[in-house]
Amino acid sequence: MQAPPPCRPLILACVIASMFMIAIEATIVATAMPQIAAQLGDLHLYAWVFASFLLAQTAMTMVFGKLADSHGRRPVMLWGIGIFLVGSLLCGFAWSIPSLIAFRLLQGVGAGAIQPIALTIVGDLYSVRERAKIQGWLASIWGISSVLGPLVGGLIIQNTSWAWIFWMNLPVGVLAAAGFVAFLREDVARQRKPVDVAGALLLTLSVAALMTAATEPGSRLFAIAGVLALAGSAAFLWWENRAPDPILNPALWRRRPVATANATVLFSGMAVIGLTAFLPMYVQAVLGRSALEAGFALTMMVLGWPIGATVAARAFGRFGLRACLIFGAALLPLGALAFVLLSPGSSPVLAGAGSFVMGLGMGFLSTAAIVMLQESVDWRERGAVTASNVFSRNLGSALGAVVLGGVLNLGLARQGGAAATIDFEAIRRLLETGGGAVTDAAVRGALAQALHLTFWAILALSVVTLLLALLVPAFRHQPRPHEVESRAPAD
Repeated sequence: MQAPPPCRPLILACVIASMFMIAIEATIVATAMPQIAAQLGDLHLYAWVFASFLLAQTAMTMVFGKLADSHGRRPVMLWGIGIFLVGSLLCGFAWSIPSLIAFRLLQGVGAGAIQPIALTIVGDLYSVRERAKIQGWLASIWGISSVLGPLVGGLIIQNTSWAWIFWMNLPVGVLAAAGFVAFLREDVARQRKPVDVAGALLLTLSVAALMTAATEPGSRLFAIAGVLALAGSAAFLWWENRAPDPILNPALWRRRPVATANATVLFSGMAVIGLTAFLPMYVQAVLGRSALEAGFALTMMVLGWPIGATVAARAFGRFGLRACLIFGAALLPLGALAFVLLSPGSSPVLAGAGSFVMGLGMGFLSTAAIVMLQESVDWRERGAVTASNVFSRNLGSALGAVVLGGVLNLGLARQGGAAATIDFEAIRRLLETGGGAVTDAAVRGALAQALHLTFWAILALSVVTLLLALLVPAFRHQPRPHEVESRAPAD
């Protein structure tokens, strides 16, 4: 059944609202967490408030993408919004950090449905050229959220209870869900297929072990979690090749367009998470600049991202999807080169320029990759292939946090001397005051060298991203009507 054209803007508004909830969640919670932790205690579990959300989101992305292909987009999206809102409601009532972690886990499950299904709905509704422009708008949501999140979070903390950090999602989510019920029409014959419970559990175990390793680098738990992640991944791949209806269809991932595009997205995610994590630290602790200037340097990336996606929308028709993807991948090492050239006497403008170029590249790359993947399959696999793209990006972020965090620790360990005095308290002091004492100057120098090694690693990851992009095969688009293709999946 075709979706009436007048409904498309209304459905898109619901997509934007649901995506906004996910996008603003990271920045607004990060702003409020110091006050929340001060009230609830258990500071040693601080990182798990963020890790639990990302764990559940990453692990459940493939599950919900698969369900959307067999049961339709609308019911899966409504379940995702419902779970996310229940988690948000409970987070506001959290009485301890462990309870907050548990409720954030529930939020993450809902987010694991919302993000891939929202992108899949866009893929169903819009043609290639239209969709590229929509992807630019969706990318802008993340940029706007990065600016609004700290502002709104600060206002809420100053004027009311921190619980409203989470409860503000409730009216937005309810309106989005009502819009999907009212305007998104599907005629899908739902299949009675067994859910791959074993695959879901093994995937969750693998991602959980990986996230544990990411939050406990250098500890004994890091080694144990690393072994569990490898063993769980091997067991998951073994099972998925034998499961009757696997969550992660090996046949889908073995297709060259899917494998190469997702590998490109994975490595680009690793590079970008390094920029997000370590560039503000360098600007503040090494260059001795303010948090505002550090924020400016990073904001240039979220400014470049939607600009790149918007320009890509105009370039798809003339140059093709593969050319746009390769061009975006080529901009990543160009931008990363600026960070390698940074020195303690550099201007933050250089950092901002490199950040902008990498954001521009990600706008081209990520938009071209997801449009290419969605156009390479029909309706029956579009949910799964979209989820595979989101999963690859999230997995890249998790892996990048581990790898680049390890590079930073290696850089500090190789120096000795002043590096031995570096701990979280010393770095916190530099971030707050900019240093000035002799001991701070020594720590700043050691940290500068360690972060410089990390920037070289980001450059290397960017070069690998470009090489993988060159392996993506040429894509020939077959035009199709911009309608909700609600054919019943074949049995």
